[in-house]
Amino acid sequence: MATIRMWAAAILALAPAIAFGEDAADLMKQIVNDPGAPEVNGAKASLVSDPNVQGGKALRVAVPKKGTNPWDSTVGGAIKKPIASGDHLVLVFSARLETGENGATTATLPYNAVQIAAAPYSTVMSDAAEIGPEWKDFQITGTSNGNYKPGDLKVTVQLATAKQTVDFGPIVVLDRGK
Repeated sequence: MATIRMWAAAILALAPAIAFGEDAADLMKQIVNDPGAPEVNGAKASLVSDPNVQGGKALRVAVPKKGTNPWDSTVGGAIKKPIASGDHLVLVFSARLETGENGATTATLPYNAVQIAAAPYSTVMSDAAEIGPEWKDFQITGTSNGNYKPGDLKVTVQLATAKQTVDFGPIVVLDRGK
């Protein structure tokens, strides 16, 4: 429960960038994933204290090696609410490169997306993100191309572009309606 409260506080810290004057209760109703329970695949993750990220805690993801595919290591999770065709979606997250391969100080997160959660894994919306040693906030927007039931979609950030350690603040997907 403390983790969920911590992520909720962090989400609200992002509110000025995405809510444009909406109150916190309205913003919280728009969240369609569970930012307090990210899924990490193909990497090791831990929570670390960091006063420079919203909420004061970061999810540190250690990618063991460059994958055959960038999706060999990911962080994300299920979209737990229904999404209607034409809904405006916003993926919001903060990230930074803690350790890059061979001393790299920047890295590209090539695919930060909302996508179908099963084959053929079609993309609903995505964009790349360039990270460095300082925290940076990202917003990726798109429009739903269909009607989806809870669990049909997922948010995913692909990380296996190098052996690296990446820190994340909360990863949030908002459904802003039509």
